[in-house]
Amino acid sequence: MFSTQSVHAQSNDVQYFLTVRRSALIAAAFVALLVMGAPWPGDSYRAHAAEAMIEISNFSFAPALLTVPVGTTVTWINKDDEPHTVVQGDKLFKSHALDTGDKFSFTFSTPGTFKYFCTIHAHMVGTVVVAASQQSQ
Repeated sequence: MFSTQSVHAQSNDVQYFLTVRRSALIAAAFVALLVMGAPWPGDSYRAHAAEAMIEISNFSFAPALLTVPVGTTVTWINKDDEPHTVVQGDKLFKSHALDTGDKFSFTFSTPGTFKYFCTIHAHMVGTVVVAASQQSQ
């Protein structure tokens, strides 16, 4: 016959086995994510902060409205046959005259809304919205 102590001991052994197995599975999943290069929690700004491109063509900026995370470098490239400039209203950034194929880059280190225009063709306007990263909130 089985004693109650024997059944209780077996129950504890099964519970211990399931706990160890669950911990091992969690550890294995964590190692797999590390090997695959998954971002750490809270590092989403690193995964997304990179580069963005704005094309200057047909006397307009495309896209005219761009939203990026803090730390992103935005590059404007002139694909028009005419020269253009990229100037932020408070002159936070200001390019020289960009000929066809020329590029201008600026890294946005603070959140905010940044309106810019072409000083040669004042009707050409655009906006970069820089969103705060999760880390800085």
